[in-house]
Amino acid sequence: MGELVRKAILASLLIGLGNYVLLKIGTPVGPFLFSLGLLAVCYMGANLFTGKCGFLFEDNIKLTDLGIILAVNLISGYLLGAIFGLADADLVSVATSKISGWEFSFPFLVKAVLCGVVMFVAVYIYRKGSPFGVLIGVPLFIFAGFQHCIANVITMGVALSFDWSIFLAVVGNFVGSILAWWLFRSNRCVKTEQKRL
Repeated sequence: MGELVRKAILASLLIGLGNYVLLKIGTPVGPFLFSLGLLAVCYMGANLFTGKCGFLFEDNIKLTDLGIILAVNLISGYLLGAIFGLADADLVSVATSKISGWEFSFPFLVKAVLCGVVMFVAVYIYRKGSPFGVLIGVPLFIFAGFQHCIANVITMGVALSFDWSIFLAVVGNFVGSILAWWLFRSNRCVKTEQKRL
């Protein structure tokens, strides 16, 4: 349990650093520098909810453990964001403006699902030995406006605010990751059957 929590806090810190830079300098450079956060999560084996969802069955992750990872990511992410906001007042207005554009809506949910798909693809490519899935995937979902629940909660922490859309982000990220895994697994099963024939 202790290691599970520590690695989840580490993941929040790493994503937090990426989000800090994104809020600080914005586009076009910020999204690329944000990649360091997810890349470090992968290399250091940290517990990031959005990086684990799609591998729930592959890695035999317990739902209770995934729930703990999510809770720790959200709580530590929010607290970390609050610290960032107190340390750098310039971030607060940017974070507040960003949150004002979020809505508890179907389009927001779709953007969260698509982010989950991108996260699965990015981590899967990393697991195959290449960092390029992460280096391209992270800027892709940021430029596209897809919604990442842990990045979002860190942004809320910076603004010392709360938005109900965080629940859509969590559900969407989970569904998108599982959907991508299922589609990939189905394709892999078809290819296996074809080889047998």
